[in-house]
Amino acid sequence: MKPIGSTGRAWLKGFHIFFACTWIGTAISMQLLTFVRSHISTGDELWAVNAAIKLLDDYIIIPSAFGVLITGILFSWLTNWGFFKFNWIIVKYLINIEAILFGTFFLGPWVNGMEAISKVERLSALQNITYLHNAKMVVYFGPLQALILIAAVFITVLKPWGKRGKAEKKPHN
Repeated sequence: MKPIGSTGRAWLKGFHIFFACTWIGTAISMQLLTFVRSHISTGDELWAVNAAIKLLDDYIIIPSAFGVLITGILFSWLTNWGFFKFNWIIVKYLINIEAILFGTFFLGPWVNGMEAISKVERLSALQNITYLHNAKMVVYFGPLQALILIAAVFITVLKPWGKRGKAEKKPHN
């Protein structure tokens, strides 16, 4: 396929950056909301915070994560960057796919479980072992996920690893 022109590439880059910013910004916002739970005094407040976190996850995190993946695939397909030409691109794909899978199978279910438990049990959820476990996991792994996504941004900017298969030439002494 013929590579896209500079205008198409600029639009694609803009969407890719938009989705990445949205994903990271929302992940950080969700983490800030988890800290609000320590100042909650009613069951309705607890459920509202958990419901807000779940809404952010369902309607912003998930679409933006797939937006990053789709625009990344389009970048690889429609430009000279390619899928496997550069090590840093491979690392970014691995980070993106890891983040989507970890969110799908761990972070998402923990967030959904917390919302469901607090919806029924309200403030009593703070004595529920499952709720407390989920909350602990989100507090530990949510920031880690956000930091990994931030690292992907710096990998994009710095492009720290070169082309695949090219050994560095050492100067002769």
